[in-house]
Amino acid sequence: MYFVLLTLSLLCATDLLHAEVGDTDLNEISEKQNAVKINKCCEHNEIVVDGICRLAEVYNQSLWSPQFKTEDGNDAKVKYFNYVFGVPDCATVQQRAIFDLDKSEDKLNLLTDGRLRHIINHLPSSDVKEEPVISTFSLHESIAIPEEKEPSSYIHNQAKYCMDKILVTQKDTQTKNITGAYALVCVPEVKINWRDMNFLMRKILNPIFHAIAMILFLLVAVIYFVLPTLRDLAGNIITTINMCLIVSQAADLVRIFTEFSNHVSFMVTDIILYISLLAAFFWLNSFGFYVWKTFKSRNVFLRVTDVRKYCYYSSVVWISVFVMAAMAICAHFLLDTGTNPNRKTRIQFSSSIIVDDVEQETIGLLGIAIFFTPVAFTIIFNVFFYVTTLKIIKRINIYGRIHHKLKGCFNLFLQLFLIMTTAWLFLLLSWLNIDELLYAHIFVNLFQAILIFYVCVLRQSHVTFLLRKSCCYAEPVPTGEWGDEMTHMNGGNY
Repeated sequence: MYFVLLTLSLLCATDLLHAEVGDTDLNEISEKQNAVKINKCCEHNEIVVDGICRLAEVYNQSLWSPQFKTEDGNDAKVKYFNYVFGVPDCATVQQRAIFDLDKSEDKLNLLTDGRLRHIINHLPSSDVKEEPVISTFSLHESIAIPEEKEPSSYIHNQAKYCMDKILVTQKDTQTKNITGAYALVCVPEVKINWRDMNFLMRKILNPIFHAIAMILFLLVAVIYFVLPTLRDLAGNIITTINMCLIVSQAADLVRIFTEFSNHVSFMVTDIILYISLLAAFFWLNSFGFYVWKTFKSRNVFLRVTDVRKYCYYSSVVWISVFVMAAMAICAHFLLDTGTNPNRKTRIQFSSSIIVDDVEQETIGLLGIAIFFTPVAFTIIFNVFFYVTTLKIIKRINIYGRIHHKLKGCFNLFLQLFLIMTTAWLFLLLSWLNIDELLYAHIFVNLFQAILIFYVCVLRQSHVTFLLRKSCCYAEPVPTGEWGDEMTHMNGGNY
């Protein structure tokens, strides 16, 4: 009897032991299946080296080991986790690189549920500015440092970020390489505050003003292109200037909505913007040269046809523009230094309203200088054309109809010169990271289009006369080799 009871006890204990082991295995299998997913930017045996995935063993570096934190910032442990390799799929939303280095303001905390928390400490440190990596990656020296305030944080969901170890190599052998954490995140969606002045000016009024400006420039270009008597050399130059301004407005309009683009598109839109602005000022300079040279000529009737002259001017202007553009682009890619990672993420999420104060991967200061220095020289040349032409006009005693038209072209050139130069100066001032100057540039940009439409169409009595004659009375507009002068001679007193 005793033997039977002992046997039964052993069997029960064995069953209980197998049951406990079975439950433990099942729980462990369940935990492995529900392991936390961690997005890793590079492959398992790779790390980020100067922004590119490289084998860690080539640089004698250890692999990235995720360190988990709680939402309170305390250390935590995760028993099972799986890597998901590759960059995040942000669709149309921009990607941002975040660098968690020793002295950077950005901190990356990997939460236990697989999310990433980005903490920004808004305390500018002198150590950050003196770090060697700053000189290695600096691009824009005019990026504003945020004011001192409480740290802000943003949480990026799983699959909307990737994280890895980064190694920043130094060309100077005396400086040690820098290691830290790296993350590539999708820009988080922000709540729109319709009462915020910054949002209204940048995202509402600015696009509307750009659209209005494009419409006004297009009207001027169409009027001077459609009416036959306005299609002389001066009219073709005005049409080309307005077309260049339309392209610049369209390129600048794309840059307003930063959350729906990537870095490459900003590079392209910047190049298009600067080329179109440069072309507009080169054409304005050719307009001033045309008026100056014609007044300086002893016989204004002995001239080459307007078509051939326009071809000459086009060749000179566009060759000059593309040469300067090629120099600026080559200077940016070959001579400009790289982007500073600390400065690139310093203010990227500093506003709860907009996130377009982030430094974009755009043309550097050297490229911008090569684009804008010729514009400054054209302004100087235009001042010379104005002063010398004005002296010639004062010495003329007898005015013919050709002189009358040239004087009208001279006045139109002066007005366009003042309007475009003022708008260009406000564009430069808007880069000073002062909101008031940016708002002034937004309004000046609209006033530029309104004034150009006024001085080119409404203020030109012969243009309004031709519009009334062709539109209101449906009469054919007289055409001829001499353009407006034929209308004058045929009794068109306006």
